[in-house]
Amino acid sequence: MGLRQFNICACTQAPKFLVESQTKNWFTITKSCCRKFVTYRCFSGRMLPQKTCWKKCVLFFKQDVPRYIIANSGLVELRMQTVLSFLKEHENTLLKLLPLVAFAVPLLWLYLLSPASFESMWKGRTFQLFFIWLIALELILGWESLQPSKTDKPFSAKTFAFVMALLLPTVYVVISKHLGLNDAITEVSRQSGVATWNSMALSTEYLVFAVLFCTIVFLQFGKKGLKDFSVPALFLGTVGVLYTIDNVYPYGQFTPFQLLVPTTATLAASVLNLMGYQTSLTSVANMPRLTATDPANPLRTATFDIAWPCAGIESLLIFTVVALLFLKRMPLSWKAKTAYFAVGAAVTYFINVLRIVTFYPIGMDYGVNSEQVHMFHNYYGPLFSIAWIVSYPLLILGSQILWRKITNRGSNKELSPAVNNGVLSPEKTRSAQPNPA
Repeated sequence: MGLRQFNICACTQAPKFLVESQTKNWFTITKSCCRKFVTYRCFSGRMLPQKTCWKKCVLFFKQDVPRYIIANSGLVELRMQTVLSFLKEHENTLLKLLPLVAFAVPLLWLYLLSPASFESMWKGRTFQLFFIWLIALELILGWESLQPSKTDKPFSAKTFAFVMALLLPTVYVVISKHLGLNDAITEVSRQSGVATWNSMALSTEYLVFAVLFCTIVFLQFGKKGLKDFSVPALFLGTVGVLYTIDNVYPYGQFTPFQLLVPTTATLAASVLNLMGYQTSLTSVANMPRLTATDPANPLRTATFDIAWPCAGIESLLIFTVVALLFLKRMPLSWKAKTAYFAVGAAVTYFINVLRIVTFYPIGMDYGVNSEQVHMFHNYYGPLFSIAWIVSYPLLILGSQILWRKITNRGSNKELSPAVNNGVLSPEKTRSAQPNPA
């Protein structure tokens, strides 16, 4: 009886037990498995009675199985050493990716539980995907400078706290979604008189994720990490604060943000007039009410009240985050950075004006309360500014490359191989020397 016979023994469960449960009593497991059958097929291919096969199997398992276990243990140990060496070699890379993984897992879970929440930018979770993109962008741009904090004690209190912090985003999703935390937040908000109490759970989620992200970054990279990852942390926290303000003071009741709205509504009315529509602008409950009518068909009319979330705050927030992240790493003077930021902010604001203008043809054709208007308001409309914001860094890079080419061309003309101020160029000097005889 040898290893060959062991592999084709009729008790097919025995090899699996031997490989997977090395701490078990091997003979007992094999005995309990073999006793389920009357006859067995051995390596010779002949059917043997139970007693004969039993003696042969017992002899084999007593003599050869210990050697098989030792060999198998060595193989497992070798594989474990390979895995450990790989982890050790790429330890720094894996540690840098942990903040990204810590939030990618719970967001994937949230998507599986509520995919519709990721289809809205305002009062939805699309901004959390943007937050993940910002973390990845920070890692890419600062990969060489980011160095995780090292500790000589792998089982120290700091390591334990870091591991727990990595798990907390997922734990929060479990508690909020499956253990009733979101329902509790909603009920407390309703009893406290919050106007849009049904959105407070989402606002709290943004704020909690921002705090947990700062905690993870601080434990892994220290104070320098908080500075390096300040943009995604600030972005997520700001979105949570904006959602909370709109929940407590909805429909333009928050005066500081509403100050920008009349200008936006006036510009939108001017653009609609240029398009041939007749407009009227009034004010209702601190919000501008803009009405546009088609002169060729007076029945085609649309009226919308404009609050501060539609007046450029959302798009300007995203632009500010991306611009700060990009410009702070550009080798430019502060004047150039200020100019780039000002131009980009102005274009972003004007694009948002065009976004408001687009509401009116859609409202005239489908109705102001139609599904098409809601989809444009919550998702497709913000893509106007997002498309510009994503392309603006590329425009900055393109303008810098073009400027370097222009300046290099000018410097090459000044250093051209011609007589410059009565001094011969090296080529001319060599040609003027007499050839040796």
